[in-house]
Amino acid sequence: MSICVIFSLFTIIVNRFFLLRRITIIRRKSSRRTQQSDSKNRTRTNEYIRASTLRVIGADGTQLGVISKYEALQIAKETGLDLVEVSPNADPPVARIMDYGKYKYQLEKKAKESKKKAHTVIIKEIKLRPKIGQHDLDTKFKHIEEFLGDGNKVKLTMQFRGREIAYTDLGKEVLLKLIERLNATELGAAEGYPKQEGRNMSVTFAPKKST
Repeated sequence: MSICVIFSLFTIIVNRFFLLRRITIIRRKSSRRTQQSDSKNRTRTNEYIRASTLRVIGADGTQLGVISKYEALQIAKETGLDLVEVSPNADPPVARIMDYGKYKYQLEKKAKESKKKAHTVIIKEIKLRPKIGQHDLDTKFKHIEEFLGDGNKVKLTMQFRGREIAYTDLGKEVLLKLIERLNATELGAAEGYPKQEGRNMSVTFAPKKST
């Protein structure tokens, strides 16, 4: 076997070694980040609380003062509840005696309610023509009610094609009638007055917030 071949094989082996080593280091860093993220998001309870001294709040909200973790655990066990670390970054950390299962359920419930409040509003567009018939207009209005009922905004766009641009007054009248009709349902309200842009005239409806 020639020296060139041996050198090439040696180079391949060395490159693979350093490549595997690099992959291992990257995986370890990724694993550490995941563990750190999990430890930040995880609520420590009972024996898993790391601090030896805690500022403890009783189940009824009474301040029990700064006591040892062992003493706090004994109080929690006597009441049949858990010792939950609620403020780990305080000095000393703050823990509360409570039903952890119930506490966790309430947190999940609040998170779900926050997601509902942060609902993304979608704008649904409905296109009309100035000489739209009553049956078609009723169908369009049903769609408006459905979209607003789902919490979405609705943009009504009156289109004027060709010679229909001469019927802008008729188109505006149709939109105004729809605004008046919608106000009677209390599902939503118009955000302003119909505006014309080129060959289109539009108005947007927003759902009324439930009280």
